[in-house]
Amino acid sequence: MLSWKRALRPLTAALLAVAIGLAPAATAHAAAPSSGWNNWSCKPSTAHPRPVVLVHGTFGNSVDNWLSLAPYLVKRGYCVFSLDYGQLPGVPFFHGLGPVAKSAEQLDTYVDRVLTATGAGEVDLVGHSQGGMMPRHYLKFLGGADKVNALIGLAPDNHGTTLHGLTGLLKYFPGAADLLNSATPGLADQMAGSAFLTKLNEGGDTVPGVRYTVIATKYDEVVTPWRSAFLDGPNVKNVVLQDLCAIDLSEHLAIGLFDRIAYHEVVNALDPAKAKPTTCASVFD
Repeated sequence: MLSWKRALRPLTAALLAVAIGLAPAATAHAAAPSSGWNNWSCKPSTAHPRPVVLVHGTFGNSVDNWLSLAPYLVKRGYCVFSLDYGQLPGVPFFHGLGPVAKSAEQLDTYVDRVLTATGAGEVDLVGHSQGGMMPRHYLKFLGGADKVNALIGLAPDNHGTTLHGLTGLLKYFPGAADLLNSATPGLADQMAGSAFLTKLNEGGDTVPGVRYTVIATKYDEVVTPWRSAFLDGPNVKNVVLQDLCAIDLSEHLAIGLFDRIAYHEVVNALDPAKAKPTTCASVFD
């Protein structure tokens, strides 16, 4: 007869994997983007001198997370690149599951590659969920602040998630937290109160020289409470999607996958000198 602990393990892993799904499940995965991004011959223009690096969320990848936003930015004249990070052996397409600090090292390498290819001095980072939080480790501990002008997060889990209290239940099941740490460390790192997040947020949320924008949604069912996405510090702009358009019902996945109102605000954050008010009508821009 199975012990309760053995029976609980697959349930715990499956439940948390779904609940902390900080990015969309993979769609039909293309071998490479086909809408103009990850073009290594792209040279930034005078109007848009910094390449944009897109950083997917947990369970996402460099293509599926950006099928809408990447072409949106390319159409507006940006050189756009996207990376894969946090891969686990034997798990294709669904990335962002490895230790977040290691994922930040992958971002470090990728940004260097983009800067070399484009000849730019800095990049701008746009990330969804974990992809909006993980770069902060790169900025704070890996020297990224010298190479990044702005970090824009779409529903980032900057202070972790409680999943409406679900993560707190792990303490009642001995071994469940250890299982999560060993099997999917990227998920464990994103739990509110984790050692990774405690270190990341010690001494302040931001570093000098980088502009930060957080775009959050009140309907976020993954990053909970939703205000935990916000950052505190100089050069920070925290935006609530529903303050821009009250009838926008986008939740955690939609804000990154296809919300053009959020995308309009991303463009404003990339080029604040030319920012235009973001409203419900921005969906048509």
